Amino acid sequence: MPVSRIPSDVFFLDRGSGRALQAQLRETVVALLRTGQAAPGATLPSSRKLAAHLGIARMTVTLAYQELVAQGLVEARDRRGYVLAKTAMPELPRPIRAEPRRPGAPDWDGFLDLGLSKRRRVIKPPDWRHMPYPFVYGQMDASLFDHAAWRDCARQASGGRDFFDLAGDQAAADDPVLVNYIRSTMLPRRGIRAEADEILITVGAQNALWLAAELLTRRPLKAMGENPGYPDTLQALRWCGADVGTVEVDEHGLPPERIPEGTGAVFVSPSHHAPTGATMPVKRRRQLLRAAAERDFVVIEDDYDFEMSFLEAPSPALKSLDRDGRVIYVGSFSKALFPGLRLGYLVGPARFVAEARELRALILRHPPGHLQRTAAYFLAQGHYDRLMRELRRAFAQRRSEMQAALRGTGLSIAGAARFGGSSVWVEGPPGLCSNALAEALLGEGVVIEPGASFFDRFEGPCPFFRLGYSSIASERIAEGVARIAQMVRRLRPMAFAPGRTGS
Repeated sequence: MPVSRIPSDVFFLDRGSGRALQAQLRETVVALLRTGQAAPGATLPSSRKLAAHLGIARMTVTLAYQELVAQGLVEARDRRGYVLAKTAMPELPRPIRAEPRRPGAPDWDGFLDLGLSKRRRVIKPPDWRHMPYPFVYGQMDASLFDHAAWRDCARQASGGRDFFDLAGDQAAADDPVLVNYIRSTMLPRRGIRAEADEILITVGAQNALWLAAELLTRRPLKAMGENPGYPDTLQALRWCGADVGTVEVDEHGLPPERIPEGTGAVFVSPSHHAPTGATMPVKRRRQLLRAAAERDFVVIEDDYDFEMSFLEAPSPALKSLDRDGRVIYVGSFSKALFPGLRLGYLVGPARFVAEARELRALILRHPPGHLQRTAAYFLAQGHYDRLMRELRRAFAQRRSEMQAALRGTGLSIAGAARFGGSSVWVEGPPGLCSNALAEALLGEGVVIEPGASFFDRFEGPCPFFRLGYSSIASERIAEGVARIAQMVRRLRPMAFAPGRTGS
């Protein structure tokens, strides 16, 4: 893993201030830590290089570094010189972000709504990978990913003809190699047939959902989502100006008969409902399509996580049953490969996709061509299929461990994908606040996802939370669940008193 190095040019000296140069150097290092511009473990410039850059005596830099060592902010390492101490961050106070507006500065409260920065969302601790029990959803297990194969595909995409094909401005076009793989291989697995002009590559599924929301709200739109459901879908719709409502889901997903009159668009995740994992039966999918035709609304299908089918084959996509062109299908490679990939795709009628392509072009032209071609090679050369087999094997074992660990804890599985998936939706005892539970568990090295952010409305404390098992080793699941159950008992002791049930 490459060592992070702090460049010399982040250091400045104000020689006219009359303040000691050593003090200014120390303050720069402290500021780098406080603002997060440099992480613990990063290497400081050598005293020789920094002195030459600033035009000062090398001893001045050395004395400043030695004082930082004495304060515990910097460590002296053989052959690496001086590095930021790993224990430095927690000891430093957080910066005060709110400052009074200076005369002449713009009034950003007047320019901006500022609602986006306050939206509800699932927040993961930035250091979750270093915690022993990370029940985090949607993240990868690096030990299962074939990094050498990905690197080889990236090298192929950088060579000769490929590079010059991708180096030019493709305007609004997508990589034809990736589009062809999606059309010929990915979509047929879901029972979908589509031509190239009915497919658009997006920057992940979220980008596809936003493009659909933005296009559909060019005129007044009454849109319905799921409750609980994926929170960013509702936020995107509201941002785009839609009149947004939600439908309470049951063990089979969204009930079509509960969709109110006047609805223009329904956003649904039938294959793997977020967050419960419920799968909509084919019979209900047909009911939803009949309702769409009879009442003239469109359906946006978020078909994520269908690849994780290790218990039974996934049901055909809702789009595969669509004969009227009413379903806009959203898929993603980010969950199956790795979340930082940010590649997804949207499938719909050619007229809709053409508009989505132009809208995307106004924002970002197209996703990076080299990334598209690398992914296309990884898919086409069989690495993706091999990865899916390995993930299904590992996830089947982890799911079994999860179910066994939860038995007898008083916690109940309120939802899990019938075909497999990579998470379970758990319900704690009445009165439990999963937000408080999540915060308390961090001290035990356990990361869970509180359930409140998934609900458009929920009265009182939310006892639901999600446990992902895509990024936690199988052998750690039992102990992690035991710690969760123990913390629940501390927070809600009466729920486990004799004669009471914990589910």
